Amino acid sequence: MKKCSLLIMILLIGCLLCACEKHDVASDRQFAEGKEEVASAEEAKSEKQEAAEQWEKGYDLPVDEQEREEAESDCKKVMGLISDIYHRADKGDASNVVLNDETIHEMQDRIKEKGYPVTAMETYSNMENYEKVDNFLKECLKGKSGSVVVYELHSDGGIGRDKFIFDGENMYLMGASATWNMKDAPGLSYISYTRIKEWKYTDKGWFCYELCVPEPPEVTEIVDGSCLVRIKPLTKEQREMSEKCVQGLGYQGNNLLCSNWDTDHMEKLDYNGIYEYLYAMKHQKAFDAEDYPNGIPKEEFESLIMEYLPVTAEQIQEYAVFDEKNQTYVWVRLGCLNYAPTFFGTSLPEVIDIKENEDGTVTLTVDAVCDMVICDDAVITHELTVKFADDGSFQYLGNKILDDGIKEIPAYQYRIKE
Repeated sequence: MKKCSLLIMILLIGCLLCACEKHDVASDRQFAEGKEEVASAEEAKSEKQEAAEQWEKGYDLPVDEQEREEAESDCKKVMGLISDIYHRADKGDASNVVLNDETIHEMQDRIKEKGYPVTAMETYSNMENYEKVDNFLKECLKGKSGSVVVYELHSDGGIGRDKFIFDGENMYLMGASATWNMKDAPGLSYISYTRIKEWKYTDKGWFCYELCVPEPPEVTEIVDGSCLVRIKPLTKEQREMSEKCVQGLGYQGNNLLCSNWDTDHMEKLDYNGIYEYLYAMKHQKAFDAEDYPNGIPKEEFESLIMEYLPVTAEQIQEYAVFDEKNQTYVWVRLGCLNYAPTFFGTSLPEVIDIKENEDGTVTLTVDAVCDMVICDDAVITHELTVKFADDGSFQYLGNKILDDGIKEIPAYQYRIKE
């Protein structure tokens, strides 16, 4: 009986131990599963938080698969429209293809025929079928949601596809780009989705916007998200005058367009700086300083200046930096030692009005359009007076900055000081 009792006790103890062990294993499993659930929940929460933070930042936003497929399909469709033009175009032997303006214009006309808003990277290029974008932006100003797609032709024959989306409160840009591969087949090269921080549509027809971009301390340098797109076109005459009279001058390295002067007050013009720009306008090629290691010969310098400005040789010698001993005019390259870069200096002069005067002169109203940081379609507005000869040549007779705008731009730096 004692042996039986002892055996029963051993069996009971064994059962209890087995039960405890099973309970411990089950508990461990439940604990492990609980930890996994907690970790999974925390990971999901972290991902959700990261996504929320990214949406708050506004850049590198996740691209919806349907939007991606739409962008790729649209790009291939438009590339297909211009494929025959691209295939027969002269691409040269360089690895980086750069098509001529005539080819780009032919491509633009082909895309225009299908009703798509399309522009080119060429300076003063007008947007074709701009009315769709104009209507979209006007509706956005009223708070109405919608979207519009704009195509941009690149110099290599590829295209950009910008889809602007307005939800009634915020504007977004779904940007995509398509290029030709080595076998001349089109393909999507990138796509991005970004919120537009601020935007405006000016009376002149410029769509100005600033994209959300990385900011310090996330980055150590300022990233410029500014962009300007001309929607309403310039007239043919405005484009021609812009190209002929002001594009070659700009606002950097010379002060012909960014100072007040007339035929009676020409002493403050930077003749030594102006020379290279007038040279490029006349000869359609850049000035090569290596051809003039000892300065620009007197006759050559004065002849070019007098061709474009109503000034005498004696006045040029007085106003410019002149080496009387060697009978040459000093020239130095624009660089960090004699020029502090400014956003204004990168502005593009754009003729917005043309007035013929009774004395035979023409007054061009010009806006300085800056697409960097300040994103302004008229940093300054000035009136440039010119006089054309029967052969198409012309002289600059004066410049007047309106509305006291001279106080709003950086003081001009003369590149050479005596």
